Amino acid sequence: MDRQFNTPLEVINANMKAGEGKASLPLGKMILLGIVAGAFIALGGATSSTAVHAIENVGVARAAAGMIFPVGLMMIVFVGGELFTGNCLLVMDVIGKKITVKACLRNLLVVYLSNLVGALLIDALIYFSGNLDYSGGLLGAYAIKVAVGKVGITPVKAVTSGILCNILVCIAILMAGAATDIDGKIWAIFFPILAFVTGGFEHCVANMFYIPVGMMAASNPVYAAKAQEAYQITAEQLASLTPLQSLHNFIPVTIGNIIGGMLLVGIPCYLIYKKEK
Repeated sequence: MDRQFNTPLEVINANMKAGEGKASLPLGKMILLGIVAGAFIALGGATSSTAVHAIENVGVARAAAGMIFPVGLMMIVFVGGELFTGNCLLVMDVIGKKITVKACLRNLLVVYLSNLVGALLIDALIYFSGNLDYSGGLLGAYAIKVAVGKVGITPVKAVTSGILCNILVCIAILMAGAATDIDGKIWAIFFPILAFVTGGFEHCVANMFYIPVGMMAASNPVYAAKAQEAYQITAEQLASLTPLQSLHNFIPVTIGNIIGGMLLVGIPCYLIYKKEK
């Protein structure tokens, strides 16, 4: 009987082989794949927000969002894309001397900025499509509420939440590599991403959708008024939604994502399952 899954050693070796290809991608292709991945994650965020914006119970809302958001990573795995958080696993290739530190940093920087471009594209499309008009503008107000919460997070919470998030994201990628058919890969991705979204953990690329779309919504008087009415968002909080203030989220969350993906998943997996010489 054929095995329906790959062993952990096979998964790590395959991931490292793929990492060599990622690091050597031509710049133009790397940028395009990064844009695609950023857009896919943003679409997962946009559709999950649409589904849950009117659900008052936080636990139920997060669980419902968690059942929709995984579509973003699924599209990346099945169609293609370069995702910053998943590419933190390139650390295995670095310590295994398969790629250089310079090649790893090049990939992570280019992919990070390209993910941002892709997410911003979806931000603009969502805003101008009228999607935020749902429920009399409540979806727009919800976008503001989410962005305000993310911009106002403390550095310690942002870093630790980012760590928890990318542990689950990187495990989802490795689990997808363990499956040998598309059904198995779907479920392997679904549950860890469901856990990360339900837990409310911070993902830097997802936040490239959530924070900018909240900023755009805050510039709309209808959405801003609805946010003040429905969520008691203050004028000061609305004013806090600026590109500079967003760095209070992006910097510590990105650091947390790197720690979670590299130090708590990539390096331990390499040390445990590294290919025998």
